[in-house]
Amino acid sequence: MTKELVQVFGRIGVLSFGGPAAQIALMHKELVEDRDWLTEDQYLRALSFCMLLPGPEAMQLATYAGWKRAGVIGGLIGGGLFVLPGAIVITLLALVYGAYGNLPVVQALFLGVKATVVIIVIEALIKISKRALKTTAHVAIAAAGFVALFLFALPFPLVVLTAGLIGAVLARYDTAPSDPPKAQLGGTFKTLVIGGLIWAAPFVLIALSGSAFLWDIGLFFSTLAVVTFGGAYAVLAYMTQEVVVAYEWLTTPQMMDALGLAETTPGPLILVTQFVGMIAGLAQGGVMLALIAGVLTLWVTFVPCFIWIFAGAPLIDWLDGRPRLRGALAGITAAVVGVIANLSLWFALHIFFGTVSQVSFGPIRSIFPDLTTLQPIALGLAIVAGILLLWRHWSLPLVLSISAVLSLLIMTGFRLS
Repeated sequence: MTKELVQVFGRIGVLSFGGPAAQIALMHKELVEDRDWLTEDQYLRALSFCMLLPGPEAMQLATYAGWKRAGVIGGLIGGGLFVLPGAIVITLLALVYGAYGNLPVVQALFLGVKATVVIIVIEALIKISKRALKTTAHVAIAAAGFVALFLFALPFPLVVLTAGLIGAVLARYDTAPSDPPKAQLGGTFKTLVIGGLIWAAPFVLIALSGSAFLWDIGLFFSTLAVVTFGGAYAVLAYMTQEVVVAYEWLTTPQMMDALGLAETTPGPLILVTQFVGMIAGLAQGGVMLALIAGVLTLWVTFVPCFIWIFAGAPLIDWLDGRPRLRGALAGITAAVVGVIANLSLWFALHIFFGTVSQVSFGPIRSIFPDLTTLQPIALGLAIVAGILLLWRHWSLPLVLSISAVLSLLIMTGFRLS
């Protein structure tokens, strides 16, 4: 059975391009349609449960499917192989980027990638909006989330927590089962304790090493792992603010390059955290520190995902019978629409304009571009990417490649002339 698990989840891990929607569809085909590892009902219940958790829902769904098939070992195989191919690619890309990222040719290629990223985020916004904004209240939560982040720069965790509380208060009870199953919490508590100790283990070594940089890396990305409701897009603006402004590990252009590279690799988009950790490590102390920072980031980002699944999977039927929890999830998902709208505008302004400044007016703290610094090449590349992705529905790797090559040809032509 182990060999079959490795073959199936290894193939899923290698082919998992295109973000959560494509990855979830791929797993449905592999696990429900082509095999009887999960029934349709089990798959949908598990997906709903994973959407309730912080972290990448597709990776957690793979972990659940493996756990359902072969227990903890199966879960480790399912989730681990979903992440491993992308992590290997990100390691190589980060090292290459650290060595050659400032070359004009590389920057020209990345302009096309970053312009496409704007469209990718908009596409994610459209897809999630269709699923999340089912009522007027959900639309209001989404709008409030956008205003809170873009105009008032409120903390992302506060926005998510508030949305969850509002969703719980507004929850409907007419869909609750008349006799919901009882929870068996003994095993869950034990798993949480053991998992928490495993999660925290690297901090003992970091404390012994005395590295303040690695301590900050581990603590920041551990915190991020707990608040990543709604997927990677939802926390990118928050992560960027902390990484660029608070810690000064990366510049804003480097952060946008990081997202562009993460979009080109298989696996969960949250692997962008590994790239950030490695680039920060390269700046702080070279290749060895970058590799250690990358492994540490992967550990504190993904170990919690296994903990949530192994602790919570036995409770899926019980959770499905809790209207307030379902309402909280709906509220969080609605807020994520506003969060991603904020992210798409943030990316667009930084890519389409050469100068973007912070502005403050009373309680308002936002950004505003210098309109005279419009970048027409970046805007044109984004329009092309929008036509190919949103209208023609071409594959993401192909559009990213076309945009990068177009950008290189245009920028090279300008330099030659």
